[in-house]
Amino acid sequence: MRTYASFREIQNDLQLGTITCQDLVRYHLNNIKAKAHLNAFLSVYEDEALTRAAAIDIKIKEGKAGKLAGLVVGLKDVLAYQDHPLQASSKILEGFVSQFNATAVQRLLDQDAIIIGRQNCDEFAMGSSNENSAFGPVLNDVDNMRVPGGSSGGSAVAVQADLCQVSLGSDTGGSVRQPAAFCGVIGLKPTYSRISRFGLIAYGSSFDCIGIFAKSVEDVALVLEVIAGADELDSTVSRKPVPAYSEDLQKPNGRLYKVAYIREIEDATGLQPEIRDCILSKIDDIKSGGHTVEMIDFPLMEYVLPTYYILATAEASSNLSRYDGVRYGHRSSEVTDLNSLYKKSRSEGFGKEVERRILLGTFVLSASYYDAYYTKAQKVRRIIREKTKEIFKQYDFIIMPITPTTAFKL
Repeated sequence: MRTYASFREIQNDLQLGTITCQDLVRYHLNNIKAKAHLNAFLSVYEDEALTRAAAIDIKIKEGKAGKLAGLVVGLKDVLAYQDHPLQASSKILEGFVSQFNATAVQRLLDQDAIIIGRQNCDEFAMGSSNENSAFGPVLNDVDNMRVPGGSSGGSAVAVQADLCQVSLGSDTGGSVRQPAAFCGVIGLKPTYSRISRFGLIAYGSSFDCIGIFAKSVEDVALVLEVIAGADELDSTVSRKPVPAYSEDLQKPNGRLYKVAYIREIEDATGLQPEIRDCILSKIDDIKSGGHTVEMIDFPLMEYVLPTYYILATAEASSNLSRYDGVRYGHRSSEVTDLNSLYKKSRSEGFGKEVERRILLGTFVLSASYYDAYYTKAQKVRRIIREKTKEIFKQYDFIIMPITPTTAFKL
């Protein structure tokens, strides 16, 4: 079977009858087995995926299939898929099985997508290299000595290596965008509240977003229009109508856009020359299309990362307090009382990076430092948000590199 560049090509061949959903699933299963060394998948649902594919093949023949019929999807190990393991790549959730579907997962299933497996990630989505997993690191398919990025490294590599057509990941502080860049695939972190977070394991609840990896912008658009939208199970979801993103891409658009480029990024000392050259080349391409690109100042840039770390770790320390060894997951066998059960279970169950972020979050929320760190970070966040809104009153887009460097070595 040939490699498909987009789901539209797959749909055309499915309608012509030159391939079947079962063919597609077998193709990806063979790739997963051939590239098992990448460690992208933690669980592969071979029999289940083939059975579902056979049922969808019948629906296609009857003209009753959903708009994602034949789309083979992988799920980052932070998304609930009923009656399947869910661990956030952590020992603390060892043996846990999800009791329900995440809203995004259910919407994929409703449109006849085929879920092929559970994908490796940084533990509790905390990391930028996928080296912080209890199941070992994920390898970049282009260069096995380099990281795929994180925390959704397994999801990015699965698309990069053609182990599935689309992956769902999560993005709290770059966890879809950065691995997409490191792996050379399309990654979308949508606006917060566009996609329901119901069924997504929480890291930083006011930052967390479900994101999409695919080979083409068109595929991302199609999946987004399926999984986005209001959800009675998540009160934070926007109730704004969901546009027909994939159809909008097909419409001719002669509009000329204004694009902003941030001076502080252009002048950053840590930015690799190759990446700077790549961005400048892309700016030239944009200008050659008749669009306007202007350099702007964003003096708050240096405060973005520390603000994120303070707020995200504070939220993480609260969210992860539920993993105590009592109700589910790993429970230490060497305990003498309830207090030691909590301490030992969490010490044994959490990895070092997760422990570090819990400690940092607990520190900034402590009575002595709450106002000095957490309260100030909330104020800075609001200022950054307002400044960003001002930029978008004048410009349609901001162009910037995803990361200052290319994929680094393991």
